[in-house]
Amino acid sequence: MIKEYKRLLDKLDSTGKEYNRELIDKAYHFAKEAHEGQKRSSGEPFVTHPLQVAYILAEMEMDTTTIVAGMLHDTVEDTELTYEKTLKHFGEEVANLVDGVTKLTKLPYTNKQEIQAENFRKMFLAMSKDIRVIIIKLADRLHNMRTLKFKPRDKQLETARETIDIYAPLAHRLGIYKIKWELEDLCFRYLDEKAYYDLVERIAKKRKEREEYIARIIETVAEKSRELGIQTQIDGRPKHFYSIYNKMKNQNKDLDQIFDLFAIRVIVDSVKDCYAVLGLVHELYKPMPGRFKDYISMPKPNMYQSLHSTLIGHEGIPFEVQIRTWEMHKVAEVGIAAHYKYKEGPKQVDELDGKLSWLRQLLDWQKETQDPDEFMENLKIDLFTDEVFVFTPKGDVKSLKAGSNSIDFAYAIHSAIGNRMIGAKVNGKIETLDHELQNGDIVEIITSSASKGPSRDWLKKVKTSQARSKINQWFKKERREENIERGRELLEKEMKKHAVSPQQLLKQDLIDSALKKYNFHGIDEMYAAIGLDAITARKVFTRLYEEYRKTLPPDEQKQILLETGKEPDKAKKKKQRQIPESGVIVKGVDNCLVRLSKCCNPVPGDSIIGYITRGRGVSVHRNDCVNVVNAIDGDTRLIEVSWYKGKAASYQAELSIKAHDRTQILMEITNVIGDARIPLKAINARTTRDNVAMMNLTVEITDTEQLERIINRIRRVPDVFEITRNNK
Repeated sequence: MIKEYKRLLDKLDSTGKEYNRELIDKAYHFAKEAHEGQKRSSGEPFVTHPLQVAYILAEMEMDTTTIVAGMLHDTVEDTELTYEKTLKHFGEEVANLVDGVTKLTKLPYTNKQEIQAENFRKMFLAMSKDIRVIIIKLADRLHNMRTLKFKPRDKQLETARETIDIYAPLAHRLGIYKIKWELEDLCFRYLDEKAYYDLVERIAKKRKEREEYIARIIETVAEKSRELGIQTQIDGRPKHFYSIYNKMKNQNKDLDQIFDLFAIRVIVDSVKDCYAVLGLVHELYKPMPGRFKDYISMPKPNMYQSLHSTLIGHEGIPFEVQIRTWEMHKVAEVGIAAHYKYKEGPKQVDELDGKLSWLRQLLDWQKETQDPDEFMENLKIDLFTDEVFVFTPKGDVKSLKAGSNSIDFAYAIHSAIGNRMIGAKVNGKIETLDHELQNGDIVEIITSSASKGPSRDWLKKVKTSQARSKINQWFKKERREENIERGRELLEKEMKKHAVSPQQLLKQDLIDSALKKYNFHGIDEMYAAIGLDAITARKVFTRLYEEYRKTLPPDEQKQILLETGKEPDKAKKKKQRQIPESGVIVKGVDNCLVRLSKCCNPVPGDSIIGYITRGRGVSVHRNDCVNVVNAIDGDTRLIEVSWYKGKAASYQAELSIKAHDRTQILMEITNVIGDARIPLKAINARTTRDNVAMMNLTVEITDTEQLERIINRIRRVPDVFEITRNNK
């Protein structure tokens, strides 16, 4: 018996709960045998990892089934043990949990984004059936983060970024703060090592002084509580490094300006005692205005309950106090796990429905989103967000994503309310539909039976995926024919842009491949999805074209196919060779020297105009180029030019980027460009006295659509706050 297994058994004993030791011992031997000979990056036997995962689950006092599944969670993915064998030896519950955390490794996805998106789709689907799937996954990720130092630097950054984007917010939404805080601090250490250790050092310098200060407050509160006959457990709670760092960055404050840098936590026996202790501390210390939050009468959506108040100590130093009952404390530590009564049977899962409404909403919109990039972006936005609490006129409270507006609120009440909405009153005053709601607002939705339904513009205004999903559902149902026609037009337009005919690509076997790839039941459903912008016409075209190429003889597969797919005739080839290298056609002029102006760097998609120079042919400018607008406006040497649609040429564009300077910021930006397979031709970077990183990048692209796409990806890099395309 290895020491990790002995440690696990000791932890199970310490919980005081009953466990099926025979089944747990059987799982240990299965895992040990399955992972025999496998090593972790640290050099330890691989089986130590599933045992550590099981230990984390035991700390959360999870049930036997979860402990067993935790020990077996990597077997189906990394060993010869199959789902069927797991089912046979451990039963359906364990087998389904193991399958739920197993990644998809054998499906033919074309890129990393698709693989990642599909893995998360699978995980959330399994999670909706049994919440223990994500609890196991969080324990797995926590141990992987604890041992991340043994991985290469690029893997450290990739894992830490995924964890801070997805898993830490998931822990937050499930109320598992114990895991959330540790994940965030571990990610912080790898993503910004310099800032992390600088903060640790600065906090450590005043640690003794702060500990003495907190100890005096604890002693005073404990003594006064005893005088009132209230039993308390009080301890000092250091603020987590990532939380401090975020407040400093988001509020542009120095460490000394963070009020709740340290706190005390008071645990009592009853809700009545919570409010009694609150009154006591408010008598002892001066409360700061606007810094009191009652999460007992108004719990957070993840079930968190506590009283929070920021006070000024006798030395004039602010501190935070949190007051809660023992039951609330357990929920604050392990969240949803504290409410999951496994030993009473799976029927108890129904009790969690109300507490997991956000998960059902997440699953609703994921069904509508075929685009993997959009799926991952929406997932991050939906998970990693603050809430605002808004009231109906009857006093019912609705929790919405921070920044939400009246449209989001209407759809949070009911889809029928949103669909018939024509206006809204906020605190008795009529406001615009995109008016941003604040905590405590009372919102009344004005509806009309004569309403024709939501506007497509609402899709750009709403902030919640729930509202976006319900609006899309309305368009999908009410305007199906319109969506189908729009989708067909967009796909045919994409084909025309690439000089490919519908007769080539819209063959049943090719269509079937695309339908299977994107989970459509028929071609009309695919057209409707394109028309709804649930998937881009380019993605569907790319899939159809790739399948079409596979049907051609090897010597033809690399050629650009026109019309019926036959080899272009010599006349067409000859005409193509006469197109200028610039990819620009000058109206009425053949074989003319054409060059792209350096002052504005036009690329396909830009509106352009030509200028006949003296001895250097035609200079091509963007229509909004200052040299065209100011210097040569009305000049007779202006000439009409256009982009040649059949040529896939490359063009250079320069981007100016501003970001808050930090370690790895330049590398992350260049990695985004590399992942998009866009050539980076030049780079120039510097840092200002205000700690702002100024970067000029020259990239090689084919059109403005590709340029816009890379700009959007760079904009999503943390700390980037401005990106523009240069006009030199």
